[in-house]
Amino acid sequence: MIEVPSKLEGHSFNLYKLEQELKPLGYDIGGNWDYDHGYFDYKIDDEVGYQFLRVPFKAVDGQLDSQNTSVQLGRPFLLSHKYQIGLDDYVMVWNKSASLNQFSEPEDPDAQFPDKYIDLGKSLVKELEDVLLEANV
Repeated sequence: MIEVPSKLEGHSFNLYKLEQELKPLGYDIGGNWDYDHGYFDYKIDDEVGYQFLRVPFKAVDGQLDSQNTSVQLGRPFLLSHKYQIGLDDYVMVWNKSASLNQFSEPEDPDAQFPDKYIDLGKSLVKELEDVLLEANV
């Protein structure tokens, strides 16, 4: 993980409006959100796993699934997940009907981030600053 300091840290935005600005740029809310925090993810590449720019946020008022929730942005970071090839050794049974978790656990959830994408990640943060601070989202 590589932190990327940003002028966006600590700024608050309406979550709905923030999503409307970020989705056209290629960002999605990561699947590991909770009611009080989450991440916007930008997939940089999928070289031997996945490389992301991740922008954390936390709810300032309300819960993330509520209308008019405001969120505060944290420090963006670059993250690489390296997934194991093949089947998961630790399959989990979720219920009596034998539904299985078919996805493999990451081989390394905090793998080395490729140097060639660091400057790209920094430029993506700069683009976010320009878009969000100029637009007064």
